[in-house]
Order: sequence, then C-alpha cells, then structure tokens
Amino acid sequence: MGASTQASKRKAAAGDTKDQEARPDLSAPPPFTLAELRAAIPAHCWVKSPARSLLHAAADLAICGALAWLAAAANSWVVWPLYWLAQGTMMWAIFVVGHDCGHGSFSDSSRLNYAVGHALHSLILVPFHGWRLSHKKHHGNHGHVDNDESWHPVTRSQYEALGWQARLGRLSFPFSLLSFPFYLVWGSPGRAHSHYHPHSDLFSKHQRPMVVTSDVCLAVAYGALAVASWVFGVGTVAKLYWAPWAVFVAWLDAVTYLHHHGPHDPEEKMPWYRGSEWSYLRGGLTCIDRDYGALHALTHDIGTHVVHHLFPQFASRGGRRRV
Repeated sequence: MGASTQASKRKAAAGDTKDQEARPDLSAPPPFTLAELRAAIPAHCWVKSPARSLLHAAADLAICGALAWLAAAANSWVVWPLYWLAQGTMMWAIFVVGHDCGHGSFSDSSRLNYAVGHALHSLILVPFHGWRLSHKKHHGNHGHVDNDESWHPVTRSQYEALGWQARLGRLSFPFSLLSFPFYLVWGSPGRAHSHYHPHSDLFSKHQRPMVVTSDVCLAVAYGALAVASWVFGVGTVAKLYWAPWAVFVAWLDAVTYLHHHGPHDPEEKMPWYRGSEWSYLRGGLTCIDRDYGALHALTHDIGTHVVHHLFPQFASRGGRRRV
C-alpha cells in the first residue's frame, strides 16, 4: 500500500514536471516571430465570404425573432427566464458579428462591414464606431500595463485614487458583470472618456463624424424602444428586450474578462508588460483561449481568442475555427 502511494506520488510529480516543461516561459521573448506565425497559417483562413457572413448574421437574427415570438406567445413565468438566458446569449452572438465587422473580418468591403456593424450593434445599443475605434486601440496595445485600452490592470496608485463606488463597480461581484454600459459612458478607471462623445480623446478629428453617425443610429434604436414601450407597454418591452439585454451585458463582461485574465489554473498568472519588454506578439500571447462548449460555434468561435488578437482580420468565424 505504501509503495503504491509512493509510486503514485512519483507519477504525479513527473506529470507536473512535464506540464511545467510544456508551458512556455512568458517572462522570456517567444521563440518565433509574428511573421513566422502568419506564414504557418493556411491561405484559406484569410478568405472572406460576404455571402457566408451575411447568412450567419441573418441566421442569428432569425433565431432572435423566433425566440421572441415563442416567449410572447407562451407568456409564462416558467418560460420567461429561459427566454432571457437564450436571447441574451443570442445578443452576445450578434455582438460578435458586429465586432467582426469592426475588424474587417466580416468582408473585404468597408461599406458592407460598416452597414452591417451599425445595424447589428445598434440593435443591442452598442455605438458601433465609438466602440470599434477604442477596441482597435485595445488590440494594438494588448497586454500593455499603461496603454491597453479596455483590459488593463489597476496599478496601486490608480487603485488608491479610486472612490469606493469605482472600487465596488470594478472589483466586486456581481457589479462587475454589469460594467459594460458604464465603460461606454465613462471609460476605464484612470482613462475617463466617452464612447459617445465625438470630441473624446479616444477619437481623432477625422473620426468624429463616424462617432456622430453611430450616435444617430443609437438614437433611432432608443426611439424604436420608446415607441414599442408606448404601443405594447413598458412591461412587455422589459421582458422581451431589457431582461435579455442585461444577460447579454453579463455575458460580455464575463467572457471578455476570461479572455484576458488568468488561465484555467487560478494560481498561474498571466504577465503584463510595459516599456521595451512589450511587443505586439508578446501582448497578444497573454490572451486566453476559452472553450464554451455548445456555445462556442453559436458565438462564432470568439473563444478562440489568441489567434483573433494576433490576426484580427481573419475571416469571420470560419478562419478562427480552421486555423
């Protein structure tokens, strides 16, 4: 019995050693370049099909419509919570398609990308250009302590400067799961800027008209919700739209956090870089791939996040899946 236990311990220790050897040393520069990674990717992963992308977007919208119709027809408190979860998840999928439009991975046509992106993101009350432009900065500075736009650690001085409300909202569950709307209005701690204001320091002078265009689209969306509330009642719109929208916000905050904080082992920490230690490649490699099971394909493979951060122009959905 004792010999068997010792053998098991030795086997476990050997396994741990192999795991440690297999894990890259993230404190050292990677043993490959971005160009070498790109060269290893099959050419078909870069091919974008507008027809296929539009089909995926249409399918998502059809599912959303069917879910809303079924829930309204049933009008049962047994069904409503299930609907909120399902519809909120579909809003997450719609967000990803709009997100891909912003990256240019939906198609090679910027006009088509912007038209579809505005339509989809306005449906879920996201300012397409405002968020797209700040998200571009996030990709360009991923993993940088000082320059990452949306997912950067709070330094000691920043934390000490935060009021109790900001600490509660950013660092306390479940408030952090509802932080996305506040981020759009006020930005990250220590980087106060609005995604709606065309003169925000997020945007250059030539980008301001784009931000205004997105604001107008959002005004139309809010107006449509107001009209629907007047025609069908506030309670009906709350059940059909606002409750699943809150689920979508929680999904978005949760999964984006998971993509940028810590691997599966809670004791293992991902590095953040600054100064000469940072590079686009090293920063991108600090992202985390997450497998969402049955939801992975439904949300257009956004859990395959490392390759997305390194090569955001990958063909929407199919490129991330096939790499």
